[in-house]
Amino acid sequence: MTHSVTPLRAIGERIEELSVLDGPGRMAGKTVRDAIPAGPVKEALSGTWIGHALHPVLTDLVIGAWTSGLVLDLTGADDAAAQRLIAVGTAAYPITAITGVNDWADTEATNPGVRRVGLVHALTNATALAFQIGSLVARRRGNRGLGVALSGAGVGALTLGGWLGGHLIHAQGVGVEQTVFDPGPEDWTPVQTAAPDLADGAPMTVVAGDTPVMLVRQGGALHALHDRCGHRGCSLAQGTVAVGMVECRCHGSRFALDDGRVLRGPATSPQPVLDVRETPGGLEVRRRQNR
Repeated sequence: MTHSVTPLRAIGERIEELSVLDGPGRMAGKTVRDAIPAGPVKEALSGTWIGHALHPVLTDLVIGAWTSGLVLDLTGADDAAAQRLIAVGTAAYPITAITGVNDWADTEATNPGVRRVGLVHALTNATALAFQIGSLVARRRGNRGLGVALSGAGVGALTLGGWLGGHLIHAQGVGVEQTVFDPGPEDWTPVQTAAPDLADGAPMTVVAGDTPVMLVRQGGALHALHDRCGHRGCSLAQGTVAVGMVECRCHGSRFALDDGRVLRGPATSPQPVLDVRETPGGLEVRRRQNR
């Protein structure tokens, strides 16, 4: 049985196909990645400190302030209060946009659809900002009618931008924990390797059931983490192993080998850890039971 695509979903999928956006998208993505390398600033913008992406939290402030301002306009409330709300949303816009661009840049290089939708999302929201700034200027010059009209147009553009943001998250998985639906097998599961195959400090990717697993020996101990980095899905086994930790090659997230905790972002969630045991037939792994 086939299922038709809803009209709005079809619009999102058409935007994903706009290859004309690839040139400026690649340039913008590289610029952002170069400007915000792995480290404290990127961790702060990514939301490592709150345990999930920061951008959606900040969007509530912008959307709430601008929408509330329009509600006051439509109910005939004091214009001064509406102006204050518009100003609050406008002041919150820059950091909100920066956190969103940071998240987008970490994904666009490997996902053309995200690159294209993200650019349209950003341009739509920038249009909303221009309308709201114009609204403030008009009101302060005494033209409240024009100010209300521009505010309404701004909220309309913001609504479209919000829908595109939802498409990025819910249809394209931007900012979603990559291992949440596959934390690893609950029962002991064999992998196609044996302990002697693992050289000290040299990670290896194996498969346990359907789960990719990074195995590494360090100081005589075997460690196993989900191989798909929870941040954007890169293989941890292709990263760099140092004392007690592994660093993802894509965006520099670091995880502790013993318990998967985040040692450095932009990852926001601990990496799933698996227990390892050696059997006569080789190695077996299972999801750590206390997680």
